[in-house]
Amino acid sequence: MKHTPLGLALTAALLLSACSPAPDSAPASAEDLAASGVDAADEDLHEPAEDVPPATAPRPAAPGALDFAGYGTAPFGSDADAVRAAWGGAVEGEADPADPEACYYLRPVPRDTAGFGIAFMIEGGRFQRADVDDAAIVAPGGGRVGMQVGDIGILYPGRVQEQPHKYLEGARYLRVGQEASEAVLLFETDADGRVGSWRIGVPPQVDYVERCG
Repeated sequence: MKHTPLGLALTAALLLSACSPAPDSAPASAEDLAASGVDAADEDLHEPAEDVPPATAPRPAAPGALDFAGYGTAPFGSDADAVRAAWGGAVEGEADPADPEACYYLRPVPRDTAGFGIAFMIEGGRFQRADVDDAAIVAPGGGRVGMQVGDIGILYPGRVQEQPHKYLEGARYLRVGQEASEAVLLFETDADGRVGSWRIGVPPQVDYVERCG
């Protein structure tokens, strides 16, 4: 049989069409999967059922808050173990075996490279005060690091006693009391009136300028 050029072209086209892969089919519907005995929930097994947490998670938030009573489940006057339990995470700091009544701090770990974050003062074996230099931690009443003197006055009207800073000219201590509480909230400002840190606790420890120094 003699093949013309047109016939050869048609034959080649038919062969190519037969060998070409079928186009992608549309995703199976829930009805199609049910008919085939496959659960629709199992179609995309490569997708996680729940959100996957990031590889590096931030330090867990502490299960408590500072107020004029203390920290969470650890009131001022409780022992160091109560503070550790209230924080709920790793802390560093131990009493000096040679002088167990001496002042020291419990500091959560890992430490914040920008500052100490929060630290709990223990003296006489008891929780006496907490120090904060983290703007994310809010003092009772709303004060925080970064605020100005005027902001503190608005938040605690009629309750702020200003005292000059012991070492820095122009800087101040803003002392805030609470009715029916021995504890004191104290904001420490720089010379521009900006709060750089604050602390809350019972006298005389809350007024220690050098902390445990």
